[in-house]
This record gives sequence, structure tokens and C-alpha cells, in this order.
Amino acid sequence: MTGVRTALAAIGDGAGHFALDAVEVAAPAHGEVRVRLLAAGICHTDQASLSWPGPLVLGHEGAGVVEAVGAGVTPLRIGQRVLLNWAIPCGQCPQCTRGRGSLCERTHGVGTTPGSSRAAPGHTRWRGQAIERSFNLGTFSEYTLVRAEALTLLPDGLAPEQACILGCGVMTGVGAVLNVAGVQAGESVAVLGCGGVGLSAIQGARLAGAGTIIAIDRREQALARARELGATHSVQARADDDSHDQLVAQVRALGQGRGVDHAFEATAVPALAFLPLRFARNGGNAIQLSGSHGHATAHLPDFMWDKRYQVPLYGGCLPERDFPRLLDWAQRGELQLGSMVTHRYALPQLQRALDDMLVGASAKGVILFEAEA
Repeated sequence: MTGVRTALAAIGDGAGHFALDAVEVAAPAHGEVRVRLLAAGICHTDQASLSWPGPLVLGHEGAGVVEAVGAGVTPLRIGQRVLLNWAIPCGQCPQCTRGRGSLCERTHGVGTTPGSSRAAPGHTRWRGQAIERSFNLGTFSEYTLVRAEALTLLPDGLAPEQACILGCGVMTGVGAVLNVAGVQAGESVAVLGCGGVGLSAIQGARLAGAGTIIAIDRREQALARARELGATHSVQARADDDSHDQLVAQVRALGQGRGVDHAFEATAVPALAFLPLRFARNGGNAIQLSGSHGHATAHLPDFMWDKRYQVPLYGGCLPERDFPRLLDWAQRGELQLGSMVTHRYALPQLQRALDDMLVGASAKGVILFEAEA
């Protein structure tokens, strides 16, 4: 079970394109685990990663089965099902010691913290050359090799196609509500954009006991999903409301005329990045979840008075704290994952999966690999 494995993988070329090709995945070294992927989630970041320096094995949400373990790995065993997580806190750097593990300097390659969050150099090879993996995971591949700290055991009964989306989109949305904004029972929340991350934020607001949860999107189908997952109100944005004045007035009215306590943006549209500031009450939170790139213009008075604007990373994730509770909520049905996964694909259908995501046809798409042995 420990020899080199040949795997079909999606390889980004760094110029906006990808191809499916064979890669060789080495046996795990000390502290490493080789995982056979069962399911991988599709995320807007995967589209963005097509333009990152290539070649690169794509994908960063995944669930699979432990296929081989390296020396020093405990308590993971061959055959266990695991969730892959790209934030791998070292526990020692200045960010980790102040409780900001999602900003771990080892994971992000800054500072002087020794060690690495990636598997050993050369662990994956393509056409005879070493190749990196997106977020040190590369889940659009039949096999991956990762640090043991990147894995969380999955409970029995949770389908891999549901579990895999926890590793980025769900964690980002739910975590932003609970960990970053600190939404309290009875407070008001507005979520702009009801794709995978936005729907996760809506569920996070429901879990927090928010009294008013406003879903905002142009698509009625997306708003219907949001209502099913916990939105108490929905507002359909109009294409002819270029200034967003009508939308802002509707949302603020639902916030008792003063605006909402917490407003989240999850559209990945740079021009909308600052719009939550207009939804938020004085002293409220405006949080950008989508990680938009590019340029956007802000109207500085929108930051008044005492509003807080944040662009948090990964919902402030601390894996040892957050994944056990997400898994527990999912098992109890309090965090609904099955209804978020609207489309399923095989790896050769990856382009179609990305296209469906970009046009809003899917809430959350998942790549399914071979059935579990």
C-alpha cells in the first residue's frame, strides 16, 4: 500500500486553463498521510487558482480515505475517512499563540517559523517534474499527500459529498458569523449573495439565534434555498437599481430603519465589496467573505459612524475547535449540507462544474470520485 500511486488530476497552467493528466504521488514520509479522494467541492477560489503560478494540482475542498500513513502519524489509520483542511496551524508562531491559527505564519509562508505546512518537496510529480498542490492539498486528484495535521476524522454516517464542502465554503460562512462577527441571539443579519458561502453564513446566523436574517440575491432560486436554510426575509436585487439605493432602503427598513447589526458580502463581485457598509447600522459590522480581487471604489462616509469593515480569512478557523462542532451540527441536522450540494460531477466534467458555478446554476457543486471500497 505504500508504493508510488498514479492518479488522474486537474493541472492548472497558470494562464487560466487546466488539463487532466496523470501525476505520481509518492509514499508518505514522516508526519505525512496519503489520501484517496472520495469527493471534492467546487469553490470560486478554484477558478481564481487557474491563474496562480503553474503548473499546479487544483482543488482545496475534499474528503477521502486514509490510504497510507508515514512514520510518526498517530492516531490516523488506513481505511479511516477524513476531511481535508488547508489551514494547518503550527501552534508556535505569533499568530497561533494569539489565537489566530487561520493566519498561521507557517501556513502562509511568512515570518521565521520553522517547518512547512506542505508535504515534502517532490511528493507529487507531473511529467517527471515536481509539482505543487493548491493550498497544499490539490483535491482535484484521485490521490493526494498531505501533512497529518491537515486531516480531521469524519464520523460514521456523514456522506463524503456533504463533508467535503466543510473544508472551505461552509467553514468560511459559518465561521465568519460565529467567530468573526460574533452574532448574538436576536440580532439582525443581512447576507448579500446566496451561493455556497452566503448560504453557509445564513445557516451560521440561524445557529447563532439571529432574529432577522435577510437573504439578498438577483436569483429567486437562490433566495428560495436561503429561505429553506434559515433566512427570515429575502430581497431580490434588481438589475436596474444601479445605485443600489432601492436595495439599501429595503434592507435598512427590515433592520427597523437603522440598518442591520451585521452585513456580509458573498458575491465575489469587486464592485459590491463595500455595499454591506450601507446595510449596517451605526456601530455595526460589514464583512466581506468572498475574497474578491481587483479594484473597487468606496464612499468614505459609508464607514461612519463606528462601523467595522473586515475581510476575514476562512471564518477565523481553528480546526480543533471548529470542525468537531461543524461535524456535530451536521450529524444532528442543525447544519444542513445535503440541500446545499445541488450538482454532482465526475472529474472529467470539471470545466462544466466551474461554468455552472460561475453562472450561478449551482449552489455547491461536488466532484465525485470512485465509490468507497
